[in-house]
Amino acid sequence: MKKYIILIVLSVLAFSCSEDLDQTPISEQGSNNFYRNTADFESAVNGIYSTLQNYPVYQFYLSETRSDNLYAVSPTGVRAYDPINAFDLSLATNTIVADNWNTDFTGIFRANTVLDQLNEELVPDAATFERLMGEAKFLRAFFYFDLVRTYGKVPVFDRVYTPTETLEIPRAPVAEVYELILADLTEAVNLLPSSYGSDSLGKVTSWAAKAILGQVYLTRSGPTYGIEGPGLNSNEYNLALEQFNDIIDNGPFDFVNDYASIFDYNNEHNEEIIFNIEYVSGGTGVGAEYPSIPVPDGYLRVNSVGFSNGETAKQVATDLINSYEADDIRDDLDILQGYADLNGNFNPVPFYTKYLNLDRAGQDRFDWGLNYPIVRYTDILTMKAEAILMGGTGTQAEVDAAVNAIRDRAGLTAIAGINLATLLEAKRLEFAGESRRWHDLVRTGTVVNTINSWIEDEDVQNRMLPMDENQIIFPVPSSQITVKEGLYQQNEGYD
Repeated sequence: MKKYIILIVLSVLAFSCSEDLDQTPISEQGSNNFYRNTADFESAVNGIYSTLQNYPVYQFYLSETRSDNLYAVSPTGVRAYDPINAFDLSLATNTIVADNWNTDFTGIFRANTVLDQLNEELVPDAATFERLMGEAKFLRAFFYFDLVRTYGKVPVFDRVYTPTETLEIPRAPVAEVYELILADLTEAVNLLPSSYGSDSLGKVTSWAAKAILGQVYLTRSGPTYGIEGPGLNSNEYNLALEQFNDIIDNGPFDFVNDYASIFDYNNEHNEEIIFNIEYVSGGTGVGAEYPSIPVPDGYLRVNSVGFSNGETAKQVATDLINSYEADDIRDDLDILQGYADLNGNFNPVPFYTKYLNLDRAGQDRFDWGLNYPIVRYTDILTMKAEAILMGGTGTQAEVDAAVNAIRDRAGLTAIAGINLATLLEAKRLEFAGESRRWHDLVRTGTVVNTINSWIEDEDVQNRMLPMDENQIIFPVPSSQITVKEGLYQQNEGYD
């Protein structure tokens, strides 16, 4: 079976302003002469997918590390993730915060370039034309959704702008950003096919568009916290449920009974997977880094994984470890409680091994061949349960059924009368290491109290500051603030 690989170098498309990505959001002249036929547009759309290569890494640092799942403090305190974990107020100069902003706008620029140039004369086959447009619109919406959840207000670029033009476009209100996201996803649902052949695995489908559309409605429905963040208190839970129920009732997906098999390198396109990022190992630029990101340097060294990451582990929180019930099979599958180093000394530092298979190590720590699941069927079940508990139309039986399916797969007994707190705890254990927890807490209005209570109990090294509502979103990178005085205002609460 041929695997569709997203990591494609588009040397023909000269992104000549790449060195200026830290100065303006994204814009440059389009490559008008490049687009001559369908094959050129296929290559260009593949280039949009390639922007997703580091998405799992950024999600780990900006959401998993931010959550109560990890106590991610390095010995020296100088790693880029340290201030993210600590709720530091000077994150505007943080490299991870800046790189995520730049990468998302790179993807948006690439999508806009395709959409600006795509026409029926160059792509005469109607189905292909619609599919290419649907892919570009889906991916543009996906990058904007990440931006609005991460930074709140951002500039809206619905076409390719020149660098000079970008200097006149301010950050748009969150509601306006969502207008573009919803329009793109709604159109993508109608344009994209429901499935592909084996030569195009990994491309987005109409089901993937429905899944993200439902997630957008769910996120918009969350509380505002008095900030210009991702929640609009829009009460669109039933709109979210329309998407989730359609996927559950009519989609080709299913609940996989064997939890470990979901993340098996030999079972990547299992029935759980609705949308993932494709990777293959075999060399620089085609493999994934994310499986080794949580893993301590010593563990990689002792297992002969080259190019170790020079890190101690991003330690799994004691509170998370203690939340597993005794019979929960996911505990040992997802977390290793420590390791023996090259000198035989045991290091009792717990870390995620959910995506790690040492037998499948590539050339170095950047070269794992496991696909990254952005949305899986269990996401849909649990988001449906969340929408019902937050006020959408549904029954307690549906909520209980979703959580008990997860519990049964984990080797646990059924429970009844599940409320929001129980659902969030069930999701925390099910998606540990999958960068879901932070967004779940934000959507449900529970993030500030949960995190501050956790900091009080867990921060044994006194590395962390208490968080407030302003830190639900990150600051605009300082390089964007300084490019033109007065164009962007910094998010409240940050230096």
